[in-house]
Amino acid sequence: MLRRALLATLLASAITPVLCAKERILVHRIGASESTLFIAKADGSDERPLLPTSGLDYNASFSADGKWIIFTSERGGSADIYRVHPDGSGLERLTDDPAYDDQAALSPDGKQLAFVSSRGTGSADIWTLDLQTKKARNLTHAPGSFRPCWSPDGKWIALSSDRNTSVRRLDADRFAQVHAVSIYVMRADGAGVRRLTPAGKFVGSPKWSSDGKRVVFYEMEIHDTYNAMRPGFGIPVDSQIISVDVATGARQEHTSGPGLKVSPQYLSENRIGYVIKAGPRMGLAFTTGDQGASGKMRNASWSRDGKWVVYQKWSYDWPQNRRLFSIDPEFDLADSAPFPAYSHDGKKLAVTNLGTGIVAMPSVSVMDADGTNAKLIFPGEEGALALAPQWSPKDDWIAFGRGLYFPPRGRPARVMLMRPDGSELHELTKGEGNSGFPSWSPDGKRIVYRFWSESEYGLRIINLDDGSTTQLTSGFDNFPGWSPKGDLIEFTRFSEGDFDIYTIRPDGTGLRRLTTSPGNDAHAMWSPDGKHILFSSARFGFKDEAPLYDDIPQPYAELFVMNADGSGQRPLTDNQWEDGTPAWAPPSTSR
Repeated sequence: MLRRALLATLLASAITPVLCAKERILVHRIGASESTLFIAKADGSDERPLLPTSGLDYNASFSADGKWIIFTSERGGSADIYRVHPDGSGLERLTDDPAYDDQAALSPDGKQLAFVSSRGTGSADIWTLDLQTKKARNLTHAPGSFRPCWSPDGKWIALSSDRNTSVRRLDADRFAQVHAVSIYVMRADGAGVRRLTPAGKFVGSPKWSSDGKRVVFYEMEIHDTYNAMRPGFGIPVDSQIISVDVATGARQEHTSGPGLKVSPQYLSENRIGYVIKAGPRMGLAFTTGDQGASGKMRNASWSRDGKWVVYQKWSYDWPQNRRLFSIDPEFDLADSAPFPAYSHDGKKLAVTNLGTGIVAMPSVSVMDADGTNAKLIFPGEEGALALAPQWSPKDDWIAFGRGLYFPPRGRPARVMLMRPDGSELHELTKGEGNSGFPSWSPDGKRIVYRFWSESEYGLRIINLDDGSTTQLTSGFDNFPGWSPKGDLIEFTRFSEGDFDIYTIRPDGTGLRRLTTSPGNDAHAMWSPDGKHILFSSARFGFKDEAPLYDDIPQPYAELFVMNADGSGQRPLTDNQWEDGTPAWAPPSTSR
């Protein structure tokens, strides 16, 4: 039913009237800005870059004969599969599709490519590609399938999958999701799917033993998968390397003790290499007790003879206004600092600045629309966040939220006002409770914001003339946005176990639900003419195993656009990163 609903969404988008001109969208992408592949000796020594230039390259693996390294790259725009010789020569692109293609492995005879792709549905399935005929085939038709691995004889494929599991949320935060994944095996044509590991644990990244009798993987508690995505936040997460007999299901535990251990691979019958992602020591390690090179290696893959290893190293430094790939030609996408907001004349941007450490967003800056001449106008304070600046209709004031907006919310948060030069700072809201995410009415006389406390939730509207407030809603509501025409307010509501986009009139009437897909729909933003709404959606699910991500709270958020009435929903991005808090440029800055 979910697949049919997703296909219906995509078909509906095909008949949606196109916009009149190309639109420019800023979006804050949480993910790697650069990723470089390195090849080294098996223990990580004598490291060198695999390629002379990096183009956001990741998830590499060796061919069985050791003559090729298969990897994913975004150097051509979308995520596609490439291969290259271990000496960096013979670079060749194997897939060329605007969809997300990733996590590829060559069959032992080198004729077939198994990989993860979002083609057709937007969700992750296991596909194969015949390298001679170029014919691609979906083997799983079960969204949420990852990390395919061929058996040594080429007759079977092992994979990890979250199929037949519902959205699971982290107890402490309704928005965050955890990942329930098991290991499956199937024949090379997709038939005979069999579950290899029981439910109740997260189990990922299967690899076969050389005799094809066992499959090795890493295993951890499901509720730990969220914190495994964010090792920099200092919450320890442990996992272990386990193998099972494919015929009998007999388990063998190969590691013990602390550390987040991932990406295991048999190097011999009694030796397994793996990556320690977080813990007392990070780097390469082996079940024989010896350790390899230390550092932030990710997704290591060893050659079949055990002599070489290839892995990636990330960096995170997205320049303001760096162009991003859009699967919809009507839109130009560019990256931004969090919560970008255009002034109404299109000449300026206000953004939340990324800081350092656990408190990551403490300040507000204003810059020219092209990203130049940035000026810090609110330096922030330790232990608090400054989020979601919004320009007044005359561009003479900026409203924003100051306080704590992530659990635990142990102190009040306020809606603040200041001039665009940083002067005349004052609190707009008073008292206890958590206020934030303001949005101006088009006439500049009122501001809608979200208010949360231990006993009350919902949206409130403050009258700027006399300071009086009225309660607009009483649900678990967030991210309100006043429409340019002033007739509607969009917002995100958690109801019936899910986050969706709603609209309501400023007088509290006409409540309408616009999205109904499973997963988070949030971070909505009106188009300047009020005819469309941008938003982030998790409806397509995870694109990879959650513990393999780095510092990405929601690695399943694609950017969508829809008509103001909720019709014509269509994706603008298709990747493994988090795309959120968008801003739609006024017509004067669109191209």
